[in-house]
Amino acid sequence: MMATPERLRAGVVGAGHMGTYHALVYAELWEVDLVGVVDIDEGRAAAVAGHYGTRAFGDHRDLIGRVDVASIAVPTEQHFHVARDLLEAGVSVLVEKPMTPTLEEARELYAVARRAGTIVQVGHVERFNGAVQELRKIVSRPILVESRRLGPFVPRVQKDSVVMDLMIHDIDIVAALVDSRPRRLAALGSAVHSDVTDVASVQLWFESGTIATITASRATEQKIRTLAITQPDAYIVLDYSEQDIQIHRRAAQEYTVNRESIRYRTASFIERLFVSKDNPLKLEIRNLVETVQRLRRGGPLELSESEDVRSLAMALEIERMVRDGIAEQPWPRELPWSARSD
Repeated sequence: MMATPERLRAGVVGAGHMGTYHALVYAELWEVDLVGVVDIDEGRAAAVAGHYGTRAFGDHRDLIGRVDVASIAVPTEQHFHVARDLLEAGVSVLVEKPMTPTLEEARELYAVARRAGTIVQVGHVERFNGAVQELRKIVSRPILVESRRLGPFVPRVQKDSVVMDLMIHDIDIVAALVDSRPRRLAALGSAVHSDVTDVASVQLWFESGTIATITASRATEQKIRTLAITQPDAYIVLDYSEQDIQIHRRAAQEYTVNRESIRYRTASFIERLFVSKDNPLKLEIRNLVETVQRLRRGGPLELSESEDVRSLAMALEIERMVRDGIAEQPWPRELPWSARSD
């Protein structure tokens, strides 16, 4: 007879846009009790907590001793001290991206987690998109990767640049798909609606020969979330929003020769993959819960430090290049990069 998983107590720090979604997911999970919502605006915390019949708090430290796991959905500059306090107190955390404003703080949080025997995960929600999970199974030798994440300006995220707000998702996915270190990096960006970068375009040349172009914008009135991959046997198009994958494969080639000309025609067919379209945030939070449950049963301390730090390092380097007006440079060898074959 299979043992019933241990119920966990959960809290949410930050009752804004993302924190509200996290609270909803915890409230829906049968193996979790949502026991608290925290916000410095106690009225906002009370409004969210009241909706789910739980308690409101004004300080994240009020969760210590009351919860086993917590989501952190506060402004980026507060991530480090909130996560550190909770991790040191034995609370495993899911920190919304970007993890921290610096690599040093990110590495320190992982060091704290290892010392405390707690889990820290980063909110790279696209990793749990069903289409992305299927894509990982079929991408083998990418030649060209083209990513576009475009949409209108949202005032609530104007403190973070578009690189940290949107592009970091695609940096994370591209890094996971290309089994190679970057060789060169080009980056351009500009401010449109805020004091930081609102549109950015990046090109990466990898040692494997793969070229990746990543474009992000929050100055585009149509919302577009696509990833296209050219590889020797197929052209693959993923739509993040629809959780849809189309694979274009060559079916036939035909040559016609006469006295006047040579005619060439190709035919292709489109294959659509079945994708499980569950809520990626729900899958992400459930992954945290299951990881903590395994740890409590004596399982290993599972941390994705190399992947999380790698994505943050590239995002920070792109921000620096745009800020300093550096259009192109070699990939700095001192920055972390862990390819699958490392």
